Amino acid sequence: MGRIGITLNRFLVEEQARHPDADPGLGPILTQLAYASKIIAREVGRAALVGKLGLMGDRNATGDSQKKLDVFANEVVVDAFTSNGLLYAMVSEEMDNLVELPGGENSQYVMCCDPIDGSSNTDINGSLGAIFGVWPRIPGASVEENCLRKGSDQVLAGYVMFSTSTLLVYANAQGVYGFTLDRELGEFLLSHENITIPQRGHYYSANLGHSHEWGVGVRNYLQWVTADDKENQRPYSLRYTGALVADLHRSLIEGGLYFYPPDPGHPDGKLRLLYEGAPLGYVVERAGGKASNGTSRILDIVPTKIHQRTPLVIGSADDVDEYEHFSSGPTRKRPL
Repeated sequence: MGRIGITLNRFLVEEQARHPDADPGLGPILTQLAYASKIIAREVGRAALVGKLGLMGDRNATGDSQKKLDVFANEVVVDAFTSNGLLYAMVSEEMDNLVELPGGENSQYVMCCDPIDGSSNTDINGSLGAIFGVWPRIPGASVEENCLRKGSDQVLAGYVMFSTSTLLVYANAQGVYGFTLDRELGEFLLSHENITIPQRGHYYSANLGHSHEWGVGVRNYLQWVTADDKENQRPYSLRYTGALVADLHRSLIEGGLYFYPPDPGHPDGKLRLLYEGAPLGYVVERAGGKASNGTSRILDIVPTKIHQRTPLVIGSADDVDEYEHFSSGPTRKRPL
């Protein structure tokens, strides 16, 4: 069992002792993220009873309809990092512009986040998530330069999944770890130590409602991965929840891949690079998987806008390699 069951705070203290050269400023950020996640989890659990379901009537910075839980979760995360000096600036899906946080003038970090991922599930009691990525501050650079960074520069990234349990997964230079919220104790306890993604899986996650609009290469991949080939353990089974975090977590634990390619309505992809693709790409790579826009490594892309979109394929390394092989050309057949 190892250290399974110890609290997040104890784990962070022990990890700092085991890795004295590790950045000591990341532990307090994780602690505050865990605190914010507890508040959001409580509100998700009682949203139907306290008027937190439904739309706000507005759209966020990327044009998506804002749910009441979107706005609430964003306020919780901002409040968690206001006036405590932990973050210099923050980018959120729910805010039009990046913000410099009060009291963070001397902080050495910036964070990009999606406070509620999968908000279309809020009214149907479906799985939800939150995604975060943390970058070290560049001395002397503007706030915009600090936030428009490639994903490989991250020092901490992760997600929270609000489902049958509340699970916080984070990745740093030391590895990938998962903590499950014990609601009675009010503590996140270590439940997944040294997460490693399988080299290959048997599931794929994709919004097939747009499949007829995808490029020929991606359609060829879909035909190949769903073909009956028992010797090579195909067809893969479709699993799609409408929440990126939930679908990604399945791939992280059991193997497989998630993909959202471009289509005519989203020629640059639908998902956001800074607070969806890059943080989750960091987690998956640390666990031994791959993340790509279909042709290039997600973590190498330098954004030019804080709400920049990207195609995404992410998951087990062999599965992503096969997807890239097909998507790189319209006449590709089965990989050798």
